[in-house]
Formats: sequence, C-alpha cells, structure tokens
Amino acid sequence: MPRRGLAIGCGGTLGFAWTAIALQSVQRQLDWDARTAEVLLGTSAGAEMVALLGSGRSADSIVAALDGSGEDAVLAGHLARHPGMRPPLPGWGWPARGLVSSGLRGEVDLTAGLAGLLPKGRGDAGWLRELGDQLAGGWVAHPATWIVAADAATGSRTAFGSPTAPETVLGQAIAASWAIPGWFPPVRIAGREHVDGGTISSVSADLLVPLELDEVVVLAPMTSEHPVPATGLSRLERLLRKRMTRGLDREVRQLRAAGTRVIRVEPGPAELAAMGANFMDLRRRQSTVDVSRLHTPTRVRAAISNGVAA
Repeated sequence: MPRRGLAIGCGGTLGFAWTAIALQSVQRQLDWDARTAEVLLGTSAGAEMVALLGSGRSADSIVAALDGSGEDAVLAGHLARHPGMRPPLPGWGWPARGLVSSGLRGEVDLTAGLAGLLPKGRGDAGWLRELGDQLAGGWVAHPATWIVAADAATGSRTAFGSPTAPETVLGQAIAASWAIPGWFPPVRIAGREHVDGGTISSVSADLLVPLELDEVVVLAPMTSEHPVPATGLSRLERLLRKRMTRGLDREVRQLRAAGTRVIRVEPGPAELAAMGANFMDLRRRQSTVDVSRLHTPTRVRAAISNGVAA
C-alpha cells in the first residue's frame, strides 16, 4: 500500500455532499479505507469531513446519513442543523483587513486580499463547535488530522493538528476553518484571529509536500480542471472557481515535482448544475447527492488513471 494522503477542499453544504459521494467512489475503486490515510487534510467543509473520518466515521456512514438512512445519531443531528443559505447582516469592523495589505504585497492573491474588506460576520458557528465536542474531547484519534485556517491579519495558513500548530480543541479548529469572511466572525486561537482557510487556498494541498508521500487524493468541490460554462448568477461562482482552480493547479504541480502522484477529483458540469450558484443552498443537497452518485464514479476512474500516469 502506498503512503497515501487525503486532501479535501472547501465547498460549503453542497461541497460536503459532493465530497461524501466522491470519497465513497474513490474508496471503492482504490479498494482503500480513507481512515487509513497517513494524513487527513481538510479546509472548511473539508475540515468537517476529515474530522469525521479522523473520529472513526466511515465514508459509507456519512453517505448513509446524507440519504437519511444512517444510524449514527451524531451525524444525523449535525446534518439536521444548518447556518442558513445567506449570511446574516454583518456587524461593525473589518477583522480581516490585514489581508488587504498582504494582497497588495503579493503575499496572498488579490481575491484573498479583497476578502479583508468584508465586515465582521455575525453567523453562528455553534453547530460546528458542537460537532467537535461530540467527536472528541480534545482531538480525534487519527494521529494526523490537519484542519486548515488562515491568520486574519496576514493570510498565513495553519494546519491545526499538525506538529507545528498551536494546540486547540477540535470544535474551535473546525469553526476557524469555516470562518468565511463576512459570514462568520474570526475564531481566536493562541492569541491570533483565524478565518476560513479557503480564503487563501481552496485545498492547501501544498502543505503535504514536505511529507514526501507516494500519493495524495485531492477532492476539490470548488475547482474545475476543465472550464465549465455557466449562465446567470453561476457566472459569478465560476469566477471564484477559476481563481481557486489556478491555486490548486500550482499546488498539484508542487506535489508532482516532489515525486508525489496526485489523484485529483472535481465536480463536472452535471454536478455543478445540480449545485447551482449558492454552495450553501440546503434545498439542493439531495439533488447534489443524486447527481453526484450518477456521474462521479466516471470522474474518479479518469482521475485515478491520470494520477497513476503522472
């Protein structure tokens, strides 16, 4: 068995649903249990997923919970809660304004810098903290479950759970990784304010380069290796997706340059049509699951073939 890592990107409610189906398909086609990955790296919705895997939940149990047929009360209770499809009216202040300076200096890209202009979010991340508390009193059992958040002042990324990261409890780390600027307030950990890691990188797969793994499975709900046409509001979503795709392209090149094979799985046109422009639209979760179940196995098959050939 190769030394294999798993990196899961941001994607909100619908990205989480797509990821569950994609992960289940990857496991079946590789004859592999993701819980045995050498490292589980997750950002935002991906942080939820790796926390569940790191706690011992299987991909099958997560999919069953999405289908409403699971027996795990923690999963069922978590999926029954939702922060809403739109952010509440923001509060005063610009807690991530330091990102603007970082963007002007070229330390983060321009889109990440502009996120610093968003006012303080007033969303309630309580359902994420509660999930962390239910999964683990401190941290999950998997020895390398890494949850990515970004410093609100500088944009530098921290993979909580990694050897060099400050200690925190699981719920705080997930909430920090999910702290979308303008939607949720930053989360203070070790004296620093943190925002959604996806503000800087949708996946942060490059954080795995120093591990010199044989292979990394990348599940990226918010990127598309090949352009996908859009109309209406989805055009705005595609602009964000294009920026995130460029970032993941760079990270994949770094991994491959280090000798690591990359199996990169992303949603295609059918799945994106099911998701729509708002990745937090709970009404579309079941259709996202259904369409992804139909199309994702083919995409996974192609990704595995491309990864082995790389």
